[in-house]
Amino acid sequence: MRILRMNDAAALAAAYVRNRAYLAPWEPLRPEEYYTVDWQSADIAKRLVTHEAGEACPFGLFDGDRLVGRFNMAGIVRGPFQSAGLGYWVDSDYAGRGLASAAVQAIVETASDKLGLHRIEASTLLHNTASQRVLLKAGFQQIGMAPRYLQIAGIWQDHNLYQVVLHD
Repeated sequence: MRILRMNDAAALAAAYVRNRAYLAPWEPLRPEEYYTVDWQSADIAKRLVTHEAGEACPFGLFDGDRLVGRFNMAGIVRGPFQSAGLGYWVDSDYAGRGLASAAVQAIVETASDKLGLHRIEASTLLHNTASQRVLLKAGFQQIGMAPRYLQIAGIWQDHNLYQVVLHD
């Protein structure tokens, strides 16, 4: 796992095309352009600007040259909050192997030890038990449920809210 680079756009677009049906129930509706190298290149460029500003960490998980997962720590807020949000997915061919759990644990350690964050928050659809297990294994605790929290698959859907506190 590493920070995405501009030359990862083709691998990222290919991963989204390969996983389009698999990710559809868990993600917002995407325009057709989203699945192109141009879209992903522009998106990576924006995310790298926020990374350079210390506001995000756009990670890619790779098996050789093949991108097999995406992990975004975004919305990093400093000052008294010292917090970030986390979102992620793993390629359908690699799901269930513990990769998401290992990657989220590594992100938690990076956020704590290298970035000095106090907490990370994440959310899951109520029925996304696999993602909930990933978060719980990494030390997250459920802190609530937000009705109609995000528009996923074209529908405003309820989400469980989680956080991990990194420093007491």
